[in-house]
Amino acid sequence: MRTTIDGAGRVVVPKALRDAMGLSAGRELDMVYVDGCIEISLPPADVHVDTSGALPVIRPTAPLPPLSDDVVATTIDRVRR
Repeated sequence: MRTTIDGAGRVVVPKALRDAMGLSAGRELDMVYVDGCIEISLPPADVHVDTSGALPVIRPTAPLPPLSDDVVATTIDRVRR
């Protein structure tokens, strides 16, 4: 897909790519320049381990978007390939 960069350095990510990555306005992204390409990825969630209960629980430090059934099914499908 082809897009353009504006005078302020902003790039529009085409809707098909936003949908495929589950991106929405305000979502943080990691970007790196590797071998002549800009790679965009979703950063891992910041978490902490809550050991106050009987078992340790990993909890996000900030709210995360809810998981839909489609996201879970797609993730399972990708991992199984």
